[in-house]
Amino acid sequence: MIYENIQEELQILKQLPEPVVTWFRANKRELPWRDHPDAYRVWVSEIMLQQTRVEAVKSYYHRFLEALPDVKALAEAEEDQLLKLWEGLGYYNRVRNMQKAATQIMVDYGGEFPQTYEEILNLTGIGSYTAGAISSFAFGLAKPAVDGNVLRVISRITGSDRDIMKQSVRKRMEKLLEQVIPADASSDFNQGLIEIGAIVCVPNGEPKCQECPAKEFCVAHKKGIEMELPVKKKAAARRIEKRTVLIFRDGETRGIRKRPAKGLLAGLYELPGVDGHLTMEEAIEYSKKIGLTPVRVKEAGEAKHVFSHVEWHMIGYQIQVDELEESCTEDMIFAHPEEIQQRYPIPSAFEKYMKYVI
Repeated sequence: MIYENIQEELQILKQLPEPVVTWFRANKRELPWRDHPDAYRVWVSEIMLQQTRVEAVKSYYHRFLEALPDVKALAEAEEDQLLKLWEGLGYYNRVRNMQKAATQIMVDYGGEFPQTYEEILNLTGIGSYTAGAISSFAFGLAKPAVDGNVLRVISRITGSDRDIMKQSVRKRMEKLLEQVIPADASSDFNQGLIEIGAIVCVPNGEPKCQECPAKEFCVAHKKGIEMELPVKKKAAARRIEKRTVLIFRDGETRGIRKRPAKGLLAGLYELPGVDGHLTMEEAIEYSKKIGLTPVRVKEAGEAKHVFSHVEWHMIGYQIQVDELEESCTEDMIFAHPEEIQQRYPIPSAFEKYMKYVI
């Protein structure tokens, strides 16, 4: 059902503020970034929470803030430290953009986080959702924060079958919500909608409609079409790339290398490898080609890692060699397992193979 007249949807949404705010205040989860919602903490948590589960983020959040407690520390952090703190969260350009934005704040605002929606939106790597979240959570501004949870909740409440993958649909929803956000409770209202989407009007599985504060006026619930909404056009199929991962080791050290400064996983460290799937014999020949003398080779199994537009289908080999550092002609770094674990940011794409390194 699509309301051509935005006023019809607006009349439904005008019923939202009081029940959502009341429900949130009674049912909100205890989350570490809610304890002291200053702009920096909100920003860090919101970037971390993009496409990552709440429970998984908690430990990263604490570690990040302990190492980089404010904008100045983030702006001045060394890249390897920054990426190591982000290791496992993926989407490393997000933390690089955070550092660029931190530098903007230091230069343009004297280290003080800007306090208007427009200024926040102008920071590198911050879109309308994050700007809305910081504006309302930290500064109490009546700006919407429309993420995937909110898109789903509002689509169901209004019974809209518009494709939520379209930017125009998100913009329309932001325009509607900005007209109903209570000026004296903007943070609780926005967080309430997000929380309802996270624990009640859930993305996978049956929504818990009886627990929802909007059930009395939710169009999807009235019509019994909750599971048909929201409409979300399928993304294009990901490209498959085959890779062979090689875990080179001698008695003391392991071989890793730095990825190029541009492209996928730019500037991170990885286990050496080649495109395509090598047989064991081919892996041995490749080792010899780069100056190594394999002593023992064992299969390390298969692994798959999914990026937004590509999938890596990997196979691996553990290759025990004689004098790793002395003879290798490739541009590798040779380090002890403890040093690799503490110093070098290695993406989660290699998680399955790291047990052979550490």
